[in-house]
Amino acid sequence: MEKKRELKEHLYTLETTLLKGEVRKSAEILNDLIADDFVEYSSTGEIYDKENILNRLPREADPGIKLSDFQMNHLSPTSALTTFKVFIKSKQKHSLRSSVWIFNDGKWQMTFHQGTITDQ
Repeated sequence: MEKKRELKEHLYTLETTLLKGEVRKSAEILNDLIADDFVEYSSTGEIYDKENILNRLPREADPGIKLSDFQMNHLSPTSALTTFKVFIKSKQKHSLRSSVWIFNDGKWQMTFHQGTITDQ
C-alpha cells in the first residue's frame, strides 16, 4: 500500500509539473516527461503526437491550469492511469483529464492523454 501511495504522489507531481507555464515552455523537460509513442486526444478534438507537443507548447502562452480531484489506478507494475479535473483560466473552461503513464528506462513518462470539456 505504501508503494501505491508513493506512486500516486509521484505521478501527481509529474502531472502538475506538466501544467506549469515554465515547463510547457521547455521542449527539453517535455521531451523527458513524454514517451516517444505519446498520443493525445485533446479537448478540442485534435489528435497530437510527441513531435507536435514539443513544437507547439513552448510557443503557447501559459493558459493558467489548476488541477483538482486527482486519482490514480495502478494498471501493472510498469503502468498507471491518472484521472483529474482541471480549470483552464485563459479559456474559463473545465475539463476532465486522463493520462496513461509507463515506467520506461528508469523513469515514468506519459504515453497517452485525453481531455474532455465539461460544465464543472
